[in-house]
Formats: sequence, structure tokens, C-alpha cells
Amino acid sequence: MATIMGVAMGDIVDKTCKQTPDYTLCVTLLRSDPRSSSADTVGLGLILVDKIKELGYETLGQIVMLYKNKLMLRRPLHECNLRYKTIVDVDVHTAIIAIKGNPKFAEGAIVDAGVEASVCEGGFPKGQSPLTSLTQNMIKICDVTRAIVRMLL
Repeated sequence: MATIMGVAMGDIVDKTCKQTPDYTLCVTLLRSDPRSSSADTVGLGLILVDKIKELGYETLGQIVMLYKNKLMLRRPLHECNLRYKTIVDVDVHTAIIAIKGNPKFAEGAIVDAGVEASVCEGGFPKGQSPLTSLTQNMIKICDVTRAIVRMLL
């Protein structure tokens, strides 16, 4: 019986991820979290917001390390620090509350998180960003999360 339930719940992940811009990323992120096995669409959205938060904190940690070693990039790193703090402190918080209440506001917060990451990346001299991989991942996760939040509207 548990296997049947797991397959049925796995179908919601598969079905939901097929409606996002990056099926593989979506499935990978959701299946890596045990909560997805019993989640509805709201729960899947919350799991992805947690992934945004985790990546935001990881990026902030990288910024702190880079700030000590990349003296010529201190200004753009400082700007990125502010932008990623906005993501983890404001956008994530807003998205969590809104997904549970008014998903329209969650979509706005998720879009903002992607924009903040893009602006961070754009603040570096061309080809000199040490955060490109993290920033691109953030943008992709935000795109997938936004697609799921839109299903709640």
C-alpha cells in the first residue's frame, strides 16, 4: 500500500515538473527532499522556496570568502551581498507566507529573487564574476518555482 501511495505522490512531482521550464531540475530538486513524497502543489512550491533559501545562504557564504581574497571585486561583491540578503530575508519570507495565502504575491517575490541574482551578476566587469554558476542556478530555480506558483493562481 505504501508503494502505491509513493507512486501516486511521485506522479504529482512528475506531472507538476512537466509544466515547468526545466523538468530535470524540477524533479531533481523535489525528489531530493523527502517532503515531496506527500506534498501537494503548495507543498512543492514551499520545498522550492526552501531551495532558493539554501542557495541564497550558500551564495552569501561564497561572497564572504571571496570578499577576503578578491580585493578588486569588493564593490560588486558588496552589492551582491546586499542583493542575496534581500533574497533570503525578504523574498523567501514573502514567498512562504504568500504561497500559503495569496500566491500572486509569492510570484512577485520569486521573480524579484531572480532579478536580484541577475543584477548581482551584472554588477561584475564582463567575464569576472566568481558567482556565475551560483547566480545561474538561482535564476533557474526561480524560474521553476515561479512556474509552480503560477499553478496556484
